[in-house]
Amino acid sequence: MNINKIIASGLGTGYSTFAPGTVGSLLGVVVFYIINSMINRLDLQSLNILVLNLAFIGAVTLLGVYSIKQVHKVWEHDASAIVIDEIVGVCIAAFAIPFRWEYYLMAFVLFRFFDIAKPLFIRKLDNMKGNWSVMLDDILAGVYANVVLQLIVYANFI
Repeated sequence: MNINKIIASGLGTGYSTFAPGTVGSLLGVVVFYIINSMINRLDLQSLNILVLNLAFIGAVTLLGVYSIKQVHKVWEHDASAIVIDEIVGVCIAAFAIPFRWEYYLMAFVLFRFFDIAKPLFIRKLDNMKGNWSVMLDDILAGVYANVVLQLIVYANFI
């Protein structure tokens, strides 16, 4: 159970006494930035970078849902200590954007906005009671944040 608590709590960031979701999201965007920094040094084609990013996001999602299922045996549904969903969501927000720290910061801010405000079907997913629902509302918040960020990048606002 301990490894599942470590995973579900985002390496313990979910135990933060101040805004655990934000702290977990910050860990997620920093880790995703570091991973992409290392991937970019490999001088791979863009498609290969996207595939590696998708593999990382997919693996963390599946591992996260499994860990959420396990910790739900002892923790309440979607306990505040569970932040692996925020980690996945912020990685989705930063997926397939140009590798610049400013964009990763914007991905973090946009993701937190959608995760907190919960517009456009996110709240409905958040109110569901399954193990996947814990992850799905943050996945959708990440998708919305990514769409907005892609538009910002495409329009050259930054």
